[in-house]
Amino acid sequence: MPPTTPNSAELGERDPIEALGETPGALRRSSEAGRPRNWSGRNAPGKWSARRILTHLAHTDMALGVRARMALTTRDYVAQPFDQDAWMLHEQSASAAVALNAFVAVASMNASFLRDAVRGRSLTTFAHSEYGTITVDWVVHQLAGHQLHHLAHLRQIAGL
Repeated sequence: MPPTTPNSAELGERDPIEALGETPGALRRSSEAGRPRNWSGRNAPGKWSARRILTHLAHTDMALGVRARMALTTRDYVAQPFDQDAWMLHEQSASAAVALNAFVAVASMNASFLRDAVRGRSLTTFAHSEYGTITVDWVVHQLAGHQLHHLAHLRQIAGL
């Protein structure tokens, strides 16, 4: 039974490792289809622009990739939570192109790492202040669903 994460609905029945391998390319294609006209575009009033979504995706892949690596290498690991809005306040000058390239690079590296590293160790547990005791498998499912969640937003902004 797959773990339940905040983005389980977006992943559905898809294999999360397969999704992690495919989504960076799909996200690049969707982002570039609307560039540069739509990088400041939003999918709804009050929502982040495409540039901010790309920055957020890079942040999240960095943070969750570190969590998985730390959980697999550190005994009694406790994940440090992060405030996505506070992080965004410190990323005012990164362009959409820089954020996209950072996301694709980190997400691709995470996909390779997770494909290889979690075999037989996906049920490794660690603590998180918001989610309690979670597994590396939870991170894999959350990361894949999160990417798909925002891919849909970027496709909407790009008019795809």
